[in-house]
Amino acid sequence: MNTSTSHQGDLIRFGYHGSLEAAHCLVRAAGADPGTGFEFTQYDLTDPFRMLRDDELDVMIVKFAMREPDLSVGPCLAHDARAALLSDRHPLAGEASLSIEQLAAFPAFRRPGQMPDYVWDMVVPPHSPAGRPIRRVHPSSTVEQMVSVLRSTQAVHMSLASLAAVAPPDIRVIPIPDLPAAPVMLTWRGPAPARRLARLLGPGTAGSR
Repeated sequence: MNTSTSHQGDLIRFGYHGSLEAAHCLVRAAGADPGTGFEFTQYDLTDPFRMLRDDELDVMIVKFAMREPDLSVGPCLAHDARAALLSDRHPLAGEASLSIEQLAAFPAFRRPGQMPDYVWDMVVPPHSPAGRPIRRVHPSSTVEQMVSVLRSTQAVHMSLASLAAVAPPDIRVIPIPDLPAAPVMLTWRGPAPARRLARLLGPGTAGSR
């Protein structure tokens, strides 16, 4: 679909990463129909804000805190629980839940591309609460690359429970109770959301940062 035509047709160009159904649920919770008036595009984790800054998206889902001075962020709309992704052959694969201290014994993933350092530190902490370093050594440029590493090594990825909707059958998604759930928000470029976006954010959010 042509992006400029979509924009002129007043479609909301909506960026997401991971589960498309999670993005649809967020829109439904705001009282809108994701099948009408929206164009959903998965953004690239290696440069997550590029499409917004290049006017290829109107709004995108973000999780965790944001400190991007040129982008505005709305209120928390939901929470996404934390979970570990690992192979079904991993030594921890049989656990019902996992702690950071358990996961710190295994290699994790380094920051993808231009993902801001401060965001990745919230996704994959540099150390456990007890001070144990988390070895962020594996590349994570794409989901496919990450899954390949998980299948072929004892790597773990500290991620989000919503990825259970898109994880392959041989990748376990196990809750991490000692990491707080990630706030789910919308971000856009400019001082205030366009009028057609305000319904997703609720009253009193226009112009918020």
